Amino acid sequence: MTPGTDDPLNIDLDLAVAELQSNMTDVRILLKVLVGQLADVLQGNRLIVERAGRIRKNGPIMAVEIAMGNDTFRAEVEGPSLRCTIGHSSGGIRIRSEEVGMEQWLKQLLGALQAEAAHSESARQALQDIVIGKTS
Repeated sequence: MTPGTDDPLNIDLDLAVAELQSNMTDVRILLKVLVGQLADVLQGNRLIVERAGRIRKNGPIMAVEIAMGNDTFRAEVEGPSLRCTIGHSSGGIRIRSEEVGMEQWLKQLLGALQAEAAHSESARQALQDIVIGKTS
């Protein structure tokens, strides 16, 4: 958060990403926290979680796909790291997809959530929880 304000719409995205990354040394934990905090905001097919194991409902998260605006954010667990991509659409048709680093992926995801928070109380609360560090 920017010093002197509690408004989640007024955050330094670089600082928020650095803090989020420093608190989450395991990428699986990072995805679990993100999924937990975005599940109430992103209804329907806006949040797709792929799990491993026999009991898929509670198995470890292997990939997550988040649709926000015209972008689709996908992160897949690859050993101790994440393979992150951002797909860009126009008129419902994907026009390009790019692989980015985890830091850039998180920054753009938080930026999209920040834009949605301007008109959605649940998105505003999720952004605040992510930035402050509340876990579900």
